[in-house]
Amino acid sequence: QVQLVESGGGLVQAGGSLRLSCTASERRISSYSMGWFRQAPEKEREFVAAITRSGITYYADSVKGRFTISRDNAKNTVYLEMISLEPGDTAVYYCAASDWSSGLHLSDTYNHWGQGTQVTVSS
Repeated sequence: QVQLVESGGGLVQAGGSLRLSCTASERRISSYSMGWFRQAPEKEREFVAAITRSGITYYADSVKGRFTISRDNAKNTVYLEMISLEPGDTAVYYCAASDWSSGLHLSDTYNHWGQGTQVTVSS
């Protein structure tokens, strides 16, 4: 079992930036593909970005060029660097871990989830 804890969320003005972190305990994240999802009020959870064990990255079209996912296996942490934030990025952001290297845009692919961190972008 791996426990995931997100941090780094907060309130930021449009055009600003934030860096989210997801730290794992109990297991090494090097064993997993890692992903970020988000859920806005009254909307379904949606894929944001993912990174495989080998470092291949995937992004939702809505965040390409603005968000960057990375992993530091030595620190057992995955990051989501977000720039040029827009009010539409407001959501709870969740970190997730998967045993798989494909289908990473699908929430069902992930075995473990964090509790989420709130990101609010004001206009």
